[in-house]
Amino acid sequence: MSDFDAAAGRYTTIAGEHRSELEIKRSRFITVLRRTETEQQARELVAQLRREFHDARHHCSAFVLGPDRSVQRSNDDGEPSGTAGIPMLEALTKRETFDGAADLSDITAVTVRYFGGILLGAGGLVRAYSASVSQALATAPLLQRRRMQLYAVSADHANAGRLENELRSAGYSIRGTDYGPGGASITVALPDVPGGADAFLDRLASLTAGGSAAEPLATEWIDL
Repeated sequence: MSDFDAAAGRYTTIAGEHRSELEIKRSRFITVLRRTETEQQARELVAQLRREFHDARHHCSAFVLGPDRSVQRSNDDGEPSGTAGIPMLEALTKRETFDGAADLSDITAVTVRYFGGILLGAGGLVRAYSASVSQALATAPLLQRRRMQLYAVSADHANAGRLENELRSAGYSIRGTDYGPGGASITVALPDVPGGADAFLDRLASLTAGGSAAEPLATEWIDL
């Protein structure tokens, strides 16, 4: 698929922070990408880079936030209107990631420009800011997030370790095991899709001869 699909219960984000630099006609374009989950975090990155690159002429930015990408902002920071922030934002929203999906979110891009003395023109600026973000994305470490339904699987102490290993071997995501006085509780994360738990419940019944129950807990977004 090429378009973002919030109903799919997954999206892609950056793993941490990544930097890249591009020189065009003696102007330096330094792009910093960072994982951000709130507008405050995005603005904090802009403020941090204003301090770090305090002698630069422009600190243009764009960010996309939320599993459904409902928050999208851009800022030209003194460049001619529409020549920096919007091209940067489009580079983020149109970037294809895993399986050809354009689903980047929870990401902020800031491009710092040191003017090199040669005017690029409006078209040149659009291409430069877009290329700077695209180049940074090409080498940035990305990861997928998926909406998961957590289940608590009960087990006695004697069988908890074996059951956890068998579930891992079967490809299920184990988020942890808690041991209490009355037994153990294994937290399993399953994709939050219609019928997503059916095969798991059948496997659990087979592994434990019906001796373990699975209780649904919260739904969370989890890094894969």
